Amino acid sequence: MPSGTRFALPVACYAVLLVSALQTLVVPVVATIQADLGVTTSAASWVVTANLLAAAVLTPMLGRLGDLYGRRPVMLGVLTLVLLGSVLAATTSSLPLLLAGRVAQASAFGLFPLAIGVLREELPPHRLTGAMAMVSGMLSVGAGFGLAVTGLLMQHGGDYHRLFWLATALTAIGMAGVWLLPRRAGVATGGLDWTGALLLGLGLVLLLLPLEEGNNWGWGSVRVLGLLAAAVVVLAAFVLFERRATYPLVSTRMLSHRPIVVANAAGLFFGFSMFAVFLAVSALVQTPPAVAGYGFGASVLAASLVYLLPGTALGVITAPVGGRLVARFGAKATLVIAAAVAGAGFAMLAVLHAATWEVILGALVVNTGVTFGYAALPALLVAHVAPAETGIANSVNSIARSVGMSLGTAFVVTMMTRNPIPGPLPLPRESQLVTVFVVGAALAAIAAATVAWALPRVREPKLTAEEVEADDVLGAAGLDVPAPR
Repeated sequence: MPSGTRFALPVACYAVLLVSALQTLVVPVVATIQADLGVTTSAASWVVTANLLAAAVLTPMLGRLGDLYGRRPVMLGVLTLVLLGSVLAATTSSLPLLLAGRVAQASAFGLFPLAIGVLREELPPHRLTGAMAMVSGMLSVGAGFGLAVTGLLMQHGGDYHRLFWLATALTAIGMAGVWLLPRRAGVATGGLDWTGALLLGLGLVLLLLPLEEGNNWGWGSVRVLGLLAAAVVVLAAFVLFERRATYPLVSTRMLSHRPIVVANAAGLFFGFSMFAVFLAVSALVQTPPAVAGYGFGASVLAASLVYLLPGTALGVITAPVGGRLVARFGAKATLVIAAAVAGAGFAMLAVLHAATWEVILGALVVNTGVTFGYAALPALLVAHVAPAETGIANSVNSIARSVGMSLGTAFVVTMMTRNPIPGPLPLPRESQLVTVFVVGAALAAIAAATVAWALPRVREPKLTAEEVEADDVLGAAGLDVPAPR
């Protein structure tokens, strides 16, 4: 085996761990960033939102660049951009520059499809399924690692800039690893849909900005209504442009074919659920009970390690369980089960959040539902699209999940900043966080009913649990899933 090929699996695992760690690294410290920079809650939340929005646009484009020019040089370019963004975030106390750094870090999301592409190029077929299962596990390991390290670095009131210096060091290690990979030529021809990406990114910003700032600007203000109207116009222009594009970022058939629309709506919900529960639980447990009458006054360390880490760490176990559910009951039934489980977790958090174990269990149940849903979505798409369309279908579903994460962030911020408890640092009222959990439960019920009734009955391909797990990785990366044997 060539020396470069020997490094393919460890480098791919590390790259995906880095993607996941960068995603969760700042979740517990949004309030700390807000206090340090002296900005509003909604402004500070863009440290999360900007990253997710940029990821929705950049991920499919970077995957396409890897096909055109080879995955190794594109991965090195991505890591260079992430490194620069991390250094910028680590050295600035300006919110605009911090957001610029987080947008640059969002290019890391593109490492997932690129790393999976490297495995498909370098490993023999008999090793590929096991390798992709290992990479899939790195998503949960990386998320847990990000939360754990955040808690440890931020104990005793640590400076949040340390997190970005850590990201800088981790990225430099990733660059050294990718440098060892073999050089391969691109496997595709054509171009990139730059205009489509610009229209999609602009439309999403115009949509989310008024949703996050509505409490401050006034929901009936000219700014809010004007931006929402502009979002409709820009997103409509995006759809019209994609119909004519030679190499579209999003195939318009993926926006009109009913099974795919339902799958994308489900992806939107599961993305929403993941970040809604992350941010709402983090805010709830860090709220001082002496001031607000609820909460635990938890430190960033406790919020990360005690309340959020169990749900992400358990993903190493629940992801294979999701694969077995798909193999046993089919993708449609598993998706209904996943939505029901997430809804049960939200309902529990709405009613029971006065004890530590209640919050931990509720968050864990929501995360389990999300993991089951992510396992089912690629298999569902395989059952409803032609083999040649699985790559673009999964790419669109990846965008839907990222947009859902952004919407979840925007919704939590809107509720947290609406009629806060007066004080030096305004705090959300308990009823506002309960509303987040109630809405999550209601959306879960709608998602379960929609999947159960709106998806046509088809004969789903019989897959083994191992095949489902492999398809889950490919689907999450927005890549082609092989036709069932």
